[in-house]
Amino acid sequence: MKAYELMLMLNPTLDDETRASTLEKAQGLITADGGVVDNVDDWGKRRLAYEIDKLTDGDYAVIDFHATASAIAEIDRVLRITDPVVRFMIVRREDRD
Repeated sequence: MKAYELMLMLNPTLDDETRASTLEKAQGLITADGGVVDNVDDWGKRRLAYEIDKLTDGDYAVIDFHATASAIAEIDRVLRITDPVVRFMIVRREDRD
């Protein structure tokens, strides 16, 4: 398994319960194929440099994890169709292997 970092930008108007369930869903996707969540860093709400979908703020979370390449494809597919997720980015981390 290789090390990855997932940065999620969630809709800032979500209630705490929906936000928590979305983060749990992302972590569940990672662990479903045998991946391991190393760290979840909650950045909170931040102002955006420019509007995205008429939003001026974003609610950020960063998840460090280890997973297989096939699991990354499934995480990418599911996060694309998850409504509370405005943007996301998965990056391979060479420094954490």
